[in-house]
Amino acid sequence: MDSSPEKVTKEVDIYRDTWVRFLGYANEVGEAFRALVPVGVVWASYAVATAYVSADAVDKGKKAAVEHGESPGKTTRVAVAVVDTFVWQALASVAIPGFTINRICAASLYLLGRTTRWPLPVRKWTTTAIGLSTIPFIITPIDRSVDFLLDSSLRKVYGGGSKHEP
Repeated sequence: MDSSPEKVTKEVDIYRDTWVRFLGYANEVGEAFRALVPVGVVWASYAVATAYVSADAVDKGKKAAVEHGESPGKTTRVAVAVVDTFVWQALASVAIPGFTINRICAASLYLLGRTTRWPLPVRKWTTTAIGLSTIPFIITPIDRSVDFLLDSSLRKVYGGGSKHEP
């Protein structure tokens, strides 16, 4: 008689449970450094984040295909999983956070220029530090807002379907 509780192993989602998740934040880091690096570096950070979003959407589509086997409506369920994940990630990981960090950094650089006599390099590094330090605080509110937005719009079209889980 083995009295030890059974261990339930949860499948590790490489796009949400490992360091790969941080690739989704590449564009926020790029935006924070915009004042210090060539614009091509910022665009490259968006390419990394977009690749992450696309890979996660494809992965969720593959998982939905396996989960639904040969059942009727499989194609629709796979499409819903891909679209829901892609739209959610594109908004919550790329578009909204990128815009938010961009505006925070632009405003802080402007305000530092108007209110201090610091040399430009110091203002730029301070702006970058402000942008980087803001990232952890914007993630949860943006994620919840995107959930609300999709629950109120796109997910009504396909009946709730496969809700994204950050």
